[in-house]
Amino acid sequence: MNKIFKPKKFIVFGSPLIEKEEIREVVATMKSSWLGTGPRVAKFEEDFRQYENAEYAMGVNSCTAALHLSLLACGIGKGDEVITTPMTFCATVNTIIHAGAIPILADINPQTYNIDPDEIRKKITKKTKAIIPVHFAGRACEMDEILSIASKHNLHIIEDCAHAIETEYHSKKAGTFGRFGCFSFYSTKNVVTGEGGMVLAKNAEDASKIKILGLHGMSKDAWKRFGDAGFKHYQVVECGYKYNMMDLQAAIGIHQLKRVAQNWLKREKIWKRYNQALKELPLGIPADIEKDTRHAYHLYTILIDKEKTSISRDDFLDEMTKRGIGVGVHYMSIPEHEYYQKTYGWKPESYPNAMKVGRQTVSIPISPKLTDNEVEYIIKSIKEIVDDAMVEKK
Repeated sequence: MNKIFKPKKFIVFGSPLIEKEEIREVVATMKSSWLGTGPRVAKFEEDFRQYENAEYAMGVNSCTAALHLSLLACGIGKGDEVITTPMTFCATVNTIIHAGAIPILADINPQTYNIDPDEIRKKITKKTKAIIPVHFAGRACEMDEILSIASKHNLHIIEDCAHAIETEYHSKKAGTFGRFGCFSFYSTKNVVTGEGGMVLAKNAEDASKIKILGLHGMSKDAWKRFGDAGFKHYQVVECGYKYNMMDLQAAIGIHQLKRVAQNWLKREKIWKRYNQALKELPLGIPADIEKDTRHAYHLYTILIDKEKTSISRDDFLDEMTKRGIGVGVHYMSIPEHEYYQKTYGWKPESYPNAMKVGRQTVSIPISPKLTDNEVEYIIKSIKEIVDDAMVEKK
């Protein structure tokens, strides 16, 4: 008889797989005494540019910074409207507000959880200047339709690719469709630097604008002023921000990116195992992946509908935690939050698809760090929680 597996430690949601190469690179960076923006950031930018098949890549300290700088580089400001999804992290909306613009929400497709192009069309006004599609969980948005809408109305597209490093749509990388693509390397992402982000751009002028605004508004390559070639004078040419990436962060990212393909395969294997094991349970699992697209497998989300499972979403979260399994909620819809209700008068019911998903969704672990035994334990725990709830109801 097989011994029943129980994890010795809590299974941390989104725990990054850090290996010896990253550790050695971080130590080497510390010994080099160049901890801030420097040659390792430049290398990581170039490596990421090549991976995404982009023209330009600029490292920053978060995807939030990437989105904010991209909005500013598009000239978006006071009185402008920017359309985005209610099914996203608050940073997507907050950066629109920080740019001085007005966020406008368009509801999601209830199957894909991505912004619905038909809903975008309904929200366009004379004040609309941009669309920020979010490739939720790593699933590509319907970019053909979004590009068509943007072209018709002369709108900027800024892609939020926080979940979408490996995502492709019709053989083209996410982040290369719009004027800018914004990525996250937060500690739960598919490539991690602890904190960090990247902006992709199509032309030198936009790339230079991001670089300058991201480092206090100082002239391009001002980070080199303390190099061994001697002090370099610089000019402050914009009122910029402190958004630059450090070599300490890039030291991790360089080696994370080298393993992006093999880690994607590990997450794909876990994804398929979850699909196989959970499909007969009375809960929602992710929709099939669309043809001619590549999913990044960043999040595996299930829907807990109390009417079907006999347990509420929040009680389910508690039960998973009791069993030593870390879980997440991605996300409560933006209009559920107090600030946006008070500031914009938004109501969750105005975005029914996002409201329903946000109140039922649970993200379960899909890190490449997971062992086969841990994956089976997670599946077993989900089945036990749902089965116990159904029996208790009877």
